[in-house]
Amino acid sequence: MAAKNYWGFDVVVRRAQNIKEAPREVILNPNLLFTSLVFAFSAFPSVWDQGSSSVLPSLPGYQDFFHVSTGANAKLIRDLVSLVYIGYAIGSASTFFINDRIGRLWSYRLYAFIYVIGLVVAITAPGLAGLNASRIITGIGIGALTVTGPMAIAEMSPDEIRGVLTSWFGVCMSLSLATSVFCVYGVYLHMAANRFQYQIVWLVPIVVMSLLVLGSFFCCESPKWLMMVDRYDDALAMLVKVRGLPADHPRVQAEIAAIQDAVRVAHIDTTSELKRIKQILRDTFLVPSNLRRVQQSLISYLLAQLSGANQITSYLVPIMTLIGVSADTEHKLFLSGMYGVAKLGSVLLASFLIIDTLGRRNSLFLGITCQILADIYIGVYVKYSQQGPLPHAASQAALGFLFIHAFGYCVGLFLLPYVFGAELWPDHIRTFGGALGQTFHWLFIYAMNYGLPSLLTETNNWGAFIFFAACCVFALFYVFFMVPETSELSTEEIDAIFRGPWFQAYKTQRTIIEGLEHTKDEESTGRRGSTAKDADLEDQP
Repeated sequence: MAAKNYWGFDVVVRRAQNIKEAPREVILNPNLLFTSLVFAFSAFPSVWDQGSSSVLPSLPGYQDFFHVSTGANAKLIRDLVSLVYIGYAIGSASTFFINDRIGRLWSYRLYAFIYVIGLVVAITAPGLAGLNASRIITGIGIGALTVTGPMAIAEMSPDEIRGVLTSWFGVCMSLSLATSVFCVYGVYLHMAANRFQYQIVWLVPIVVMSLLVLGSFFCCESPKWLMMVDRYDDALAMLVKVRGLPADHPRVQAEIAAIQDAVRVAHIDTTSELKRIKQILRDTFLVPSNLRRVQQSLISYLLAQLSGANQITSYLVPIMTLIGVSADTEHKLFLSGMYGVAKLGSVLLASFLIIDTLGRRNSLFLGITCQILADIYIGVYVKYSQQGPLPHAASQAALGFLFIHAFGYCVGLFLLPYVFGAELWPDHIRTFGGALGQTFHWLFIYAMNYGLPSLLTETNNWGAFIFFAACCVFALFYVFFMVPETSELSTEEIDAIFRGPWFQAYKTQRTIIEGLEHTKDEESTGRRGSTAKDADLEDQP
């Protein structure tokens, strides 16, 4: 039983039971599922950009027009790969001022429009200067979308399937990565080496985002945001729509009351924008438990980037060259596409099985360990390959470890920041907390992506991977001492964890879980003599 509890199988059983007992109208609500899908596709632009920009310079049409000699030199593609993340940071920060003003749906449409404008500038750019400017514009839209999508899904999802719906965001990310690389691979094989060869890679997301914006007019607005702007009747009507239950149903009444109470407890002064901002800043940085959340969120994002996974994705073609993959461009593009498919499969496995089965902490331990082993092997291989030819099997193993590295990242550090971004923040500072975390997230990626070519040069290529491995070792210790297990905990229980000692989060979480199980046993015993009606009312969220 102890092993079962440790590995989290009881969590899976309880969640499956909760889904089974929930009304079908709630779980299979078409309005909820369609809205969640549209918001989940806010992840599409970010990884389409990352995947395509890593291989786009390998297209002859791109090289001829922008006078780039090769796509396998990290320094030559640095601006294309990294500049977009400055825009990401600007866009993420802007969501704090926009999302709560115009709502989740109109924010989504606005950011999608900015993203499309950036792509149009990229398509028509006459040279590298115009292309670099387009990267900033595009990034503003992408960065803002990555904040808005997960926030909207979390706000309107029922408790029973919130984790599943939120994970759609990560799935769309990985799906976008695979399709973007294969799009480049397809135009390389079947299109002439002219300007349209690379332009079509930026035309595809314009079509996709246009369809998503059109679909957004059939989506539901967040009931929580409607309540925040004092539109109680609209909030109730929207909650009825996304739950598929009548307004007088006990579940709907309980949820709308909970949303109303949460908004009331936040008591943010909205009479003045300056007062609102000051109050949110005070609550975020002067309340110790919230300051802990800031620390947890920012370090989580930093560790994810120091692990090197995003840098490997962004510079995949140059790194494959380092480990001895054939110089044939077609072969490298195909392997890049398969790398995207592997990340998609890893995210699906992690999102729907591993995270819930092993829990947050154990998933992190597994994923980080895989990254450490992969980084060490690749670093050692690159070092010895510089001293003389190595067996072909050693090169193939290095390529395999790239895929193992991707799996480890998807299971562990990839999901850590997004999970915490959805679970950590109290309602009244969630918008600011999400914007703050994502802003630094993109700044960290920009710094690492821009610095990777220099890091490779200064460490004779192999040292960069040893550096990534050392950062992952530090991440293991950080996770053990500082990262709590937040699955199945309510907002109040998570707050109790963050009021505890900084370096004993794992002990605090264990105490809370044990207290919860003891309380549930007592409640179960006390309810045995109650009526079925009373039990039903007690189980309402």
